[in-house]
Amino acid sequence: MGGTVNSTQLLPAIRDLYSKHPEMYGLKPWELQSAIFVLGYTDDLVGEAEIAAAVDAARQDWPQWRAA
Repeated sequence: MGGTVNSTQLLPAIRDLYSKHPEMYGLKPWELQSAIFVLGYTDDLVGEAEIAAAVDAARQDWPQWRAA
């Protein structure tokens, strides 16, 4: 995505993260918290609840990311 995002842009950031790093699909929200920060998707640590909500929405939008 380039640059940093705020919490309102978290869902597109999670979608982008999953498309570029599909191995991160199985990570828990607390693990994604540092990953999205370190990879530059956010300019600050985002709360686990916000991440969990974005992950749930992203997984509903993209059938190939759903658990088998």
